[in-house]
Amino acid sequence: MKAISYSSYGSADVLEYGERPDPKVGPDSVLVKVRAAAVNPVDWKAREGYLQAGLEAVFPVIPGWDVSGVVVQPGAAVDEFAVGDEVIGYVREDFLSRGTFAEYVAAPVRTLARKPLSLSFEEAAGLPLCGLTAHQVLYRVLKVREGETVLVHAAAGGVGSLAVQLARHTGCRVVGTAGPHNHDFVRQLGGEPVEYGDGLASRLRELVPGGFDAAFDTVGGEALRVSAETLAPDGRLASIADAEVFSYGGRYAFVRPDAADLAHLAELAEQGIVTVHVDRVFTLEQAADAYRLNQEGRTRGKIVVTVDQGG
Repeated sequence: MKAISYSSYGSADVLEYGERPDPKVGPDSVLVKVRAAAVNPVDWKAREGYLQAGLEAVFPVIPGWDVSGVVVQPGAAVDEFAVGDEVIGYVREDFLSRGTFAEYVAAPVRTLARKPLSLSFEEAAGLPLCGLTAHQVLYRVLKVREGETVLVHAAAGGVGSLAVQLARHTGCRVVGTAGPHNHDFVRQLGGEPVEYGDGLASRLRELVPGGFDAAFDTVGGEALRVSAETLAPDGRLASIADAEVFSYGGRYAFVRPDAADLAHLAELAEQGIVTVHVDRVFTLEQAADAYRLNQEGRTRGKIVVTVDQGG
């Protein structure tokens, strides 16, 4: 099969397009013909070796954890999916090697859900990792409730845009940091945009004098510090970007594959409650350029790579 892979840690220049062996399908996995795969910041962090303390790389590595596609072969013990089913998945194992930037991926059923019919394959590929991250942080870690006020950083990004929509669906007031060019987009999602940068803490206190009930940091550094400073006395803080959150009494979160959570997200997407904004689409051969763009950190929504359906 055609795939993107890398044989050593490094910049996007280490990514190569070429032939890789077809995946082997285990008893509790299905072979998915990939239609689209989404790029996430964690992908380039893994490629550059930042996650090697917790995720071993078995080279050559095919990157990517997000996928949408069609089942072409169920494993021997699989009765959840059949040939022809359209699926989405956050296909993460406990090591780096067999990712989704390929024509095929062998995906454990615990990582999959049925694709929402209302989303294109490109949109659907952007839902799993970011959607699960937002879902698990908001509901399991922060435990947001109706009537609360929630701060979401990078509210126009992949995780942030879905977090705004989920929190609004829960009945929360949502304030989201974003650049001025993304303020209308954040408003469309249901959030109240505020510009990040110098003076952010003052702007947030002006909007929410009593402090936030919950803050969701997706950036780290200064954003995390400001989040801690603008919490209500009993406010809760979570970060997916900076382990310094512990020093502020908050919690660090790393998204987990969860078929039930993913199915719930797919249902919300089917109902039109959450949408996925696709910023740019690249071909598989152009995946290195997709990663470079993602690494710039200014994306609205998702960057997606599509796989040619010939052959």
